Amino acid sequence: MEATMNLKDKDFVPFKEEQPNSSRVVVYYDPKSNGTGKRPARKEKVKVEKLAFYYGTKQALQNINLDIIANEVTALIGPSGCGKTTYLRIINRMNDLIPGSRIEGKVLIDGEDIYGPEVDVVELRRRVGLVFQQPNPFPKSIYENVAYGPRIHGIRKKSLLDEIVEESLKQAALWDEVKDRFKDSALSLSGGQQQRLCIARVLAVRPEILLMDEPTSALDPVATQRIEDLIRTLASNYTIIIVTHNMQQAARISDTTAFFLLGEMVEQGKTSQIFTRPRDRRTEEYITGRFG
Repeated sequence: MEATMNLKDKDFVPFKEEQPNSSRVVVYYDPKSNGTGKRPARKEKVKVEKLAFYYGTKQALQNINLDIIANEVTALIGPSGCGKTTYLRIINRMNDLIPGSRIEGKVLIDGEDIYGPEVDVVELRRRVGLVFQQPNPFPKSIYENVAYGPRIHGIRKKSLLDEIVEESLKQAALWDEVKDRFKDSALSLSGGQQQRLCIARVLAVRPEILLMDEPTSALDPVATQRIEDLIRTLASNYTIIIVTHNMQQAARISDTTAFFLLGEMVEQGKTSQIFTRPRDRRTEEYITGRFG
């Protein structure tokens, strides 16, 4: 049935909606956007203002102001330990799980403060999916890996689960490789296939934002290219933030690049500008390999 709730992102239309056995309703979106083959108009999806973050007494981020545009790929670059992954995990509040961590400033998604007292963190993590550096499929079948999230959110109908699993695997460019292997263990897949399965698992709960923490660092060049091609395709319907140490990768796949150094965001701009005409000397020194 058609959804009657007020959708925040009007560029997507719901194709299925089911009332789960809980207080939440999960709305599933047509992955084909508005049917025009074009990205929706540019708009701000994530806004971070005067962000500071602490692990106990250690300050990991300071005075970060960074806007993320919807339906673009934003690459975060910088040396190890400069705060990129910390920033990424702030967007879906994964750092809440670390004892003694503390945040200052504002993190807004569609204008809503995600650290507000009324925010449902479980729902937030559905909206903001995270793909880790190392593929981490569950020790379950390929089918159950993808169906796991929808089941958690109350989807029980087998036909709907089948539809979600198929659509998610197709979006992750994995369907043709596993459509006859649903009962096989996910751990039997190659490293690149496992990473695409993890992406499909995230897509199955229909997030709005995809966070990717060096998703190809453990993969061979062929698997890396498959993931990069997938990221560019997914950007039509998702806002993607990717941490990468690979400068060539950032240049290939991202629309915008932000350079982090020692817990600060030094510079943000269009990727073509960052890599050809950086405004800050430190950015130029990093991307030309003088340090890092």
